[in-house]
Amino acid sequence: MTQTQITWITGSVVEEEVHMSIVEISQATRAPEDLIMSWVSEGVLSPAGSSPEDWRFSGESLKRAKTAAHLTHDLELNTPGVALALDLLDEISRLRNQLVREKIV
Repeated sequence: MTQTQITWITGSVVEEEVHMSIVEISQATRAPEDLIMSWVSEGVLSPAGSSPEDWRFSGESLKRAKTAAHLTHDLELNTPGVALALDLLDEISRLRNQLVREKIV
């Protein structure tokens, strides 16, 4: 007798045109608003708007915030550590894209 195992994967497509408030991004990342504010002050996130009440985060910011939340919770990194890790991940991505463009990989 053969058993088939099915794994369901769920996800959300967030367009760049989507703009989320600090409350919405906090809920989406399960990170407290004060942590979101510290990420903004450290340069991890760059929302549009001048104050937390006016901040609007893009779809790219949501992706970055989710990664920051994972780094914070899973690896217990502090805010400067998260900023450094994200900068390094961005650099790795940039270098990989460069290798692909130059057909080295």
